[in-house]
Amino acid sequence: MDNSLNISFKADWDEIERVRKKGSNFLKNHGFSHDAIDSLIMVISELIENSIKYGNFKPPRSKVQVILYISKNLVTIEVNNPVDESTSHDLRRLDRTIQWIRGYQDSFEAYIERMKEISKKPLKDEESGLGLVRIAYEGKAILDFFVRDDNMLNVSAVTRI
Repeated sequence: MDNSLNISFKADWDEIERVRKKGSNFLKNHGFSHDAIDSLIMVISELIENSIKYGNFKPPRSKVQVILYISKNLVTIEVNNPVDESTSHDLRRLDRTIQWIRGYQDSFEAYIERMKEISKKPLKDEESGLGLVRIAYEGKAILDFFVRDDNMLNVSAVTRI
């Protein structure tokens, strides 16, 4: 049985559910529990949503790529999307957020702090900034990212199993 799943798709919100189903079936076929599947699919969903929200999708680079690897005791989820100089602010914010999360001994502490911040925001503020913190806490994942030489952003979440 293949231990990796690679899906490329158009950067379209309607594609997220299809990718979620493929990922869920893949994990189910590898014997993951319902709770583990829910957690990992949440990670995939959050990463895809950020990819679509912050990527720079100009033809011909209009695809998102999701790669799911299962090794002996790790699951790695990678999401790739195109970026360019117009996304430099978002990349700096991504770096600050990941470093901020890593600054806590326990990702639960980061989660609580972010929830406190969100509770102070106006209701019409649409950006919670909770996605990456959910990945770290609820998904029990270590986050990282880099920009490849071809200007593709690779954001990864690694979870112990």
